[in-house]
Amino acid sequence: MIFVVQEHHAKRLHWDFRLEVDGALKSWAVPRGPSLDPAQKRLAIRVADHDLAHADYEGVIPEGSYGAGPVLIWDKGEYEAIAPSDPAVGLERGRLVLQLRGRILKGFFALVRFSGPGRERRWLLIKERDAQARPGWETPVALTPARARRLRVKAPSCALA
Repeated sequence: MIFVVQEHHAKRLHWDFRLEVDGALKSWAVPRGPSLDPAQKRLAIRVADHDLAHADYEGVIPEGSYGAGPVLIWDKGEYEAIAPSDPAVGLERGRLVLQLRGRILKGFFALVRFSGPGRERRWLLIKERDAQARPGWETPVALTPARARRLRVKAPSCALA
């Protein structure tokens, strides 16, 4: 199954972390971006599911549209659900351990949902301590002026209801 992380320069810069689950992209907005540092537990806010075609989206969402601004693929690869082995079950239970195989994100990560009323959309994205962990690692911003000039204004595929 695929995962993709899109750097999204909307009103506020954030990274959209997306996992292919049951034919859709389950999605979280990660304000500070994913980290390879296990000490950095990153807030991940659950957002609307997207169709699988959105995994390839790069462009500039037009002004006046929801999420207006540049979007680029920051990382992409495959993942394996480790615990539990069915990612839908892990997401339902509020804890999923993944092995990511991307260009940047490699190794084991956990997605853990906050508990308590009104906190259902709030999760943590945590790098597990493994051989790919990088203490002190900072999330790089990939959008450069040269890359921004290559992006075209185009509307992305719609989020799933």
